[in-house]
Amino acid sequence: MPALGEILLVPETDKGKSEDVVEVSEDEKITRTRSRSLKKKAIKASSKLTHSLRKRGKRVADQYAPIVIEDVRDEEEEKAVNVFRIALVSLDLLPSRHDDYHTMLRFLKARRFDIDKAVQMWEEMLKWRKENGVDTIMQDFVYDEYEEVQQYYPHGYHGVDRDGRPVYIERLGKIDPGKLMKVTTLERFLRYHVQGFEKTFSEKFPACSIAAKRHINSSTTIIDVHGVSWMSFRKLAQDLVMRMQKIDGDNYPETLNQMYIINAGSGFKLIWNTVKGFLDPKTTSKIHVLGNKFRSHLLEIIDPSELPEFLGGSCLCVNEGGCMRFNKGPWNDPEIMKLVRSRDAMYKTKEQGLLENGEVAKLFALRQHLNTEISSPDRGQARERESHSEHDKRAQLSNQAEAVGVGRMEQSDSTDQLPSNLTVESNSLQKVANLS
Repeated sequence: MPALGEILLVPETDKGKSEDVVEVSEDEKITRTRSRSLKKKAIKASSKLTHSLRKRGKRVADQYAPIVIEDVRDEEEEKAVNVFRIALVSLDLLPSRHDDYHTMLRFLKARRFDIDKAVQMWEEMLKWRKENGVDTIMQDFVYDEYEEVQQYYPHGYHGVDRDGRPVYIERLGKIDPGKLMKVTTLERFLRYHVQGFEKTFSEKFPACSIAAKRHINSSTTIIDVHGVSWMSFRKLAQDLVMRMQKIDGDNYPETLNQMYIINAGSGFKLIWNTVKGFLDPKTTSKIHVLGNKFRSHLLEIIDPSELPEFLGGSCLCVNEGGCMRFNKGPWNDPEIMKLVRSRDAMYKTKEQGLLENGEVAKLFALRQHLNTEISSPDRGQARERESHSEHDKRAQLSNQAEAVGVGRMEQSDSTDQLPSNLTVESNSLQKVANLS
């Protein structure tokens, strides 16, 4: 769940680093030498396995989904992910559940495509997940005080923006810090926050992707600061919001599309104008501080039917206890969630097969980097480029991987649309394919 604390996240830069000479121990020298050697090997391997694409955009269709989800990839970013992935595999830092192109890309972006820093960030994320039992938090943790917490801290997801991203809303002006901490504890709220992020990745983003027929992995956030008492909010911000921000920034990076801070008074704007000078321009470009004339700005990005009435939209969610209680979105559509769960089941079957067959798992790690170059439509044929010395070995690998249900379709297309002949495999799912 994105929070206001995100605006205080200052990305790592070279500014302010000490110029002093620091004595380096022998262990550190060995580590740095190993890091440089690893990077060279990764880059060399990637150059052998990555094709030069005819186009900057590559579309990848997930064959596990009953409908096509458009996923346009940048050539240079894909090369960087290949290098990063090889580095993670070589260090045994890539569990199958995290072997995901977009996840790795988010960590690379968070560290400005510095492989060494991204590997360190990734390793710390895996350690944090293990220490806090995050992999099972969806099943293990029950937040019984949710309804009471909503009374003193109204927040939650509601609808999607015009591009299909989930919209997250916080009404900071209605927070009562004293009463909030009487119905919950800081540690329990933080676990609830982490559980919320896990649900977003396992349910909301996949559901939004199916509904929009394009890959979704970021959200639009609205923070309403109307009526905020900054004196009383200060302690809560220090105790809770900043810890939430650190969790988000360290373990769920690059998930914010745009943030709109509305009903901001002159005092807040003054503070913001001072703070943003210390932030990365890329971060500040995502944050929009608005006064009380925010309606037109929000309606540009969100349809009125998806926006609560108190934010200038037309939605009331009367029968569901109000917009902040309903959790409105594609993730509440039974047909869409059936597809999400079906897709998850296929991936779990794939993971189980790989775990049961360690050799196939190792071979699959190599096969992930075999890219298929698709010729232009007028040529009418696909051409797979492989190293002659590895051809037979990789062909065998391909067959073994397919045998355990692993495969992906990669396409390059000269238009902005996916081929029209890609259709839904099951007639019973056709109505879901026609959503959006």
